[in-house]
Amino acid sequence: MASIRQPAVAGTFYSAEAAELENMVTAHLDSPLAWDIDAKALVVPHAGHVYSGAIAGAAYGSVRHMAERITRVVLLGPAHRVAFKGLAVPSADAHATPLGEIAVDWEGLARALALPQVRISDAAFENEHSLEVHLPFLQRALGEFALVPLLVGDAKPDAVEQVLRKLWGGPETLIVISTDLSHFHAYDAAQKLDANATRAIETFNVEGLSGDLACGFRPLAGLLRAARRLDLRPTTLDVRNSGDTAGDKSRVVGYGSYAFEYSGAARTPGKYREPLLDIAQQSIRHGIVNGNCPNVEVLGFPHPMRTHRRTFVSVHTGGRLRGCVGSLTPNNPLIADVVQNAYRAAFEDKRFKPLSEGDLAETDISVSVLSTPRPMTFKGEADLVAQIQPDTDGLILQDGDKRGIFLPVVWEQIAAPGEFLRNLKRKAGLPLDHWSDGIKVWRYTTESFGAKFKPAGAAASDGVVPDGTAPA
Repeated sequence: MASIRQPAVAGTFYSAEAAELENMVTAHLDSPLAWDIDAKALVVPHAGHVYSGAIAGAAYGSVRHMAERITRVVLLGPAHRVAFKGLAVPSADAHATPLGEIAVDWEGLARALALPQVRISDAAFENEHSLEVHLPFLQRALGEFALVPLLVGDAKPDAVEQVLRKLWGGPETLIVISTDLSHFHAYDAAQKLDANATRAIETFNVEGLSGDLACGFRPLAGLLRAARRLDLRPTTLDVRNSGDTAGDKSRVVGYGSYAFEYSGAARTPGKYREPLLDIAQQSIRHGIVNGNCPNVEVLGFPHPMRTHRRTFVSVHTGGRLRGCVGSLTPNNPLIADVVQNAYRAAFEDKRFKPLSEGDLAETDISVSVLSTPRPMTFKGEADLVAQIQPDTDGLILQDGDKRGIFLPVVWEQIAAPGEFLRNLKRKAGLPLDHWSDGIKVWRYTTESFGAKFKPAGAAASDGVVPDGTAPA
């Protein structure tokens, strides 16, 4: 007879009444911060629904369109009640909530249990909330699916990553990491700590995570390791705390929701693309008028536009390149990086003369968002050329103090990988036939979008205003 784990925190962390729970979860899933994201993984908070439900809704609302595709959810969260080494799974065949039962994927759990750091422990799940609070959201967002529940105790990031890789699966599998952020600080202090946690997540900084920043830092660290290795792109969806949702501001808990997409398929929605292009154009117009790069008040923009990113901005006039400048490290929020790189592309690319007002009618601008560059391994030049993927790869080549960078858009002018590499060496200031054992190459992909310059005064009203700052 199948064993069913009954809910432990229904009536405390969320409503025990099915109709009331259904209404609250549905309201959170209809979050204005959600959009259709082909997420492979989510990071979602696990407090009581009245506190963190709105932030969780932004994540789960963003994957509702994948309900027919996702048949399995791998859910990892921190153990709050019982101390143990490694990871634990329960013996139950299904987990119940007031909205129904969810079958456990025992085939997946068997693969996890084959690892020495994973064991069955029902005691670890007694009165534990970090997984259970997600189940009603998953039930209403995805419908039917099988669950792989894992509690993470004292486990190293590589041990968690090993479990995730065993269970990673394909498009049928969604990975969910359960964690809150800072705990029990004053409102302003919590905001700073949660910003630090967010930046660590956005930049895959496993070493920058700790229990002070996120109670689920151990499962989160494992995800970041796997996500970086497999070339996923994180996007911050919402970061708030209990002082913003259902509590006072004297002693708050922080919450954040984040989505991870495969970089090659990641797409910025139109509602953010257009403002990014508008503000890039405003940055250039500001430079023409004032002779400097405008400041931008980042907090005036939604979280996805504040996620730390690597960007390049390209400017073409009359169909010819007029400037291209970018960032290879994610040191700035997306919106600030675009503002700075747009200005630099228009006025500081030494290969071209600065843009003028008279150029703008024939000018278009494009923004490229880069994935994390990953080092390539090769035995020689022929091996490197054989690995290059035309129309997909951007490359960074470095030998000593010489470095060259090509965006994937360069494939429009150079079709052959060998020629692509030779021209990249030339851009780095190296002879076309140069080769040495010291050459290093990184590959990356980009998401690119662009537009013609709009007439003066036609840009969106929520970008850079005349004094060079964005409205709060």
